[in-house]
Amino acid sequence: MRLIINIPAFNEEAVIGKTITNMPRHYSGIDEVLIQVVDDGSTDRTAAVAKEAGADFVLKHYINRKLGVMFATASENALKEGADIMVNIDADGQFDSGEIQKLIDPILRNQADMVVGDRFSQSSAQNIPWIKDFFNRLGASLVGSFLNVKTDDLTCGFRAHSRETLLRLNNPTGFTYTQETIIDAVGKNLRILWVPVQVTYFADRKSKIVKSVYSFVNNSARIILKAVRDVRPMKFFGVPAFILIVLAFIGFTLFLIQYFASGLKVTPYLNYLLISSIMFIIGIQLLIFAFIADMIKSSRMLTEDLMYQLKKERYRK
Repeated sequence: MRLIINIPAFNEEAVIGKTITNMPRHYSGIDEVLIQVVDDGSTDRTAAVAKEAGADFVLKHYINRKLGVMFATASENALKEGADIMVNIDADGQFDSGEIQKLIDPILRNQADMVVGDRFSQSSAQNIPWIKDFFNRLGASLVGSFLNVKTDDLTCGFRAHSRETLLRLNNPTGFTYTQETIIDAVGKNLRILWVPVQVTYFADRKSKIVKSVYSFVNNSARIILKAVRDVRPMKFFGVPAFILIVLAFIGFTLFLIQYFASGLKVTPYLNYLLISSIMFIIGIQLLIFAFIADMIKSSRMLTEDLMYQLKKERYRK
């Protein structure tokens, strides 16, 4: 079994060396451990320091392309190099690399296809800003409810992927891959398991991905809505369509009651009729969108299956 530990990095010259040298190189059930660094257009010596510290693969983007593209680059190289499992861990040392065994064990036992670190269910992440904690928990709860899957942590970057998972996942398109890949995995019926992990947020460290709370919420919301729309289109469009159509019928009923009670007068109750008509039209449109989106999903699934077969053949071990 070959394990590749992937470390995405951007201007991490000061910490990347220590992170690599502290990385355990022996795990139960694993024959070979390799360390891979994806340098996302750093302007410092991140790539050079990573090589000096003993990284087996250093992949470099010459412009900053964000975590989504970094994950696609990492996955492609891990498949090419014959990885059976790829673990993602941050470069700054906020996660304990000694907990990697906890993430890979369920995959080795064939209990999961993807294992995600859970920072919240058993204890609060140390020093995490309260607003980040709140929105992470809220996002996980909302997405989990919509997908009918218990989702403990939607944005943790400390996670393990089986080879089959890497072959099946689509390349992320957003500024990060964390939410998108979980929703994609749910849509493909891959087995996801959350494992409690420890994480420490350094008080003097600023995120290189999240510039502000607004940008985090805005970007995350767009990614989640897009991914959920593609995975559960009938629910995404159908539920609001059903609600609007039911409200429209209630409005029509109220209009008819008032209409007959007033001796067939229309004008005093015209607003009931107008609002109900608008809701009914929008509801029917959303229902049509639901059927169209579901047909697109079926077509996309055929394309994704073809891509899976091509990737499986390309990266045959």
